[in-house]
Amino acid sequence: MQTSHAVHKMLLLFSAALAVSFSSQAQDAAPATTVPVHMTVTVNVIGENKKIPDLDRRDIMVKQGKNRLQVTDWTPATGDHAGMQLFVLIDDSSDTSLGSQLDDVRAFINAQPPSASIAIGYMSNATVRVVQDFTTDHALAVKAVRLPMANTGAYGSPYLSLIDILKRWPDSPNRREVLMVTDGIDRARGGFRSRLGPVPDVDTASDVAQHTGTIIYTIYSPGVGRLFRNFWVANNAQNALARLSEETGGESFFLGLQSPVSFKPYLEQAQKILDNQYIVTFLAKPGKKASLQEVKITTEVQGVEFGAANSVWVPAAK
Repeated sequence: MQTSHAVHKMLLLFSAALAVSFSSQAQDAAPATTVPVHMTVTVNVIGENKKIPDLDRRDIMVKQGKNRLQVTDWTPATGDHAGMQLFVLIDDSSDTSLGSQLDDVRAFINAQPPSASIAIGYMSNATVRVVQDFTTDHALAVKAVRLPMANTGAYGSPYLSLIDILKRWPDSPNRREVLMVTDGIDRARGGFRSRLGPVPDVDTASDVAQHTGTIIYTIYSPGVGRLFRNFWVANNAQNALARLSEETGGESFFLGLQSPVSFKPYLEQAQKILDNQYIVTFLAKPGKKASLQEVKITTEVQGVEFGAANSVWVPAAK
């Protein structure tokens, strides 16, 4: 009887241990409920001469549809968190009249904080010719800025060029920003013939930028060639640039279809955006596959609004 009782007790202990083991394995196999993701957010105050109020993570609301996601961190992009990579992209199909604006671009580069890494590239034939890799030597970056070639090339598309450089961009924990000077015409596809027609290159460029957490600022500058003289094509190209900037959390600058007298007001506004950025971290629900998930970032603090990308890249559940 005692032997039978001991065997029974051992079986019970073995079953319990097996159950714990299976439970542990099941937990390991179960997908993560949430994963932390990060986004760069610009804080804007409504009204002139108003200061940004002190905000903490409890003031920040991140929603995915009707679901509110938990915000775990809200950090100003200053001090130890001020790291930034800024790529200045100039369209080589731009008219050489752009030369009168290049000193404004150079001044903007020199105005960046010492920790900012700057790269310079020229867009043509669906790629980017990098004339200066990322460097914190801003004088070196300024030296690389030159006149555009004023040549449309055989397969010119600022959106395909942007996709090219985004995919070649080295991994970095720092903020990723692009200043793109172009007329926005997708010459690789014959321009934008219809405002209602598909714009696959713009869609893809926007998705890749949001996937990589890159904010795009666009400045309209007249190009050369037959398509630029088509009002419908040029106007639709401006709309495409505005959409690209809006969807990625940036801003688009233009003055009709004319070249502005100066880029200075545009670049001052871009600088204001860069100076008022924060990094928000929140918990998103992963799917079976990694994907872009639409989110909306708001606050109930009066007089404050946020600028951010439409979507964030969420890794797959583990």
